[in-house]
Amino acid sequence: MKASPEPGDLTERLARLIDTSGPIPVARYMAEANAHYYGTRDPLGAAGDFTTAPEISQMFGEFAGLWLADLWQRAGEPPNARYVELGPGRGTLASDALRAMRMAGFQPPVHLVETSPVLREAQLKRVPNATWHDDPSTLPDDAPLLIVANEFFDALPVRQLVATQKGWHELLVTHEGGRFFPVPGPLIPAPLAKAEPGTIVETSPASLSVVRKLAQRLCARGGCALIVDYGHEHSGTGDTVQAVERHGFADPWQRPGARDLTAHVDFSALKRAAEGEGARAYGPTTQGQWLATMGINVRAAVLAKSTPHQAEEIEAARLRLTAPDQMGTLFQVMALTAPGWPFPAGFE
Repeated sequence: MKASPEPGDLTERLARLIDTSGPIPVARYMAEANAHYYGTRDPLGAAGDFTTAPEISQMFGEFAGLWLADLWQRAGEPPNARYVELGPGRGTLASDALRAMRMAGFQPPVHLVETSPVLREAQLKRVPNATWHDDPSTLPDDAPLLIVANEFFDALPVRQLVATQKGWHELLVTHEGGRFFPVPGPLIPAPLAKAEPGTIVETSPASLSVVRKLAQRLCARGGCALIVDYGHEHSGTGDTVQAVERHGFADPWQRPGARDLTAHVDFSALKRAAEGEGARAYGPTTQGQWLATMGINVRAAVLAKSTPHQAEEIEAARLRLTAPDQMGTLFQVMALTAPGWPFPAGFE
């Protein structure tokens, strides 16, 4: 088997591209780095770089599955509905969600959107009957889609604009002295708005494109989507691009392809994009509030009673998912539904 390319190969390729063609947009740098990063490793767990909610507790995936099953039932139980997950990690969320859905009498075909061969192999072990897609464009267009996207949008590339004394510039990434770093590009003739020099505005055309396509599918054939990620409810200014390695923050402009690059999700932009295509959007609400409304406190108590030797572990997981000083407030939950579908649980 051919060895996976090392991060150094990407560093050399990006440096050569910049040396021959000039600085590249932050979005291009981020896309290239993350494509290499996710395509060459399993980044999850104690031995990886970060941990997601499904890996912390089965309860997270169970509630996602029950949320989908509830909407499916109240929508009249369309017989050909499909389960879809964007960026399914190791397949842990899908496995837990599908188990909960089976208990509710629902066993939909499974479609996973994943480009990483390493993660596809892990998903195959947990969801062996899935159909895989490189991107959402090849998802079924003849049936309602029940979609989950947990920590998917934060890894999509963002475009950054910075205000200077002379006006707005797009931030570009250059390479000099053996390191990458962002610099202002050419002046953008029409200023976006009056702002203090150094102000940064982020947009994610890739995220908006994905949401628009999902909304179009929902409006055409029915269905719903549950989007969970870290970000902000209202559009604003600020630099949120960050890197994570070995469960700690790292320099995003060093060792591209060896670190997970993310940016905070602009939920108001996603909501506007979905509603612009005719879909119904709900939230966002905090992950802690959504899980509490869905019944995580009761579920944790039941699990602790049935497995008392794991009671402390279960309580620690519940707190990690819901506490304001952990994942409870930073992570947001938003729902999309097709017009005419029921009001989704957890967004009262």
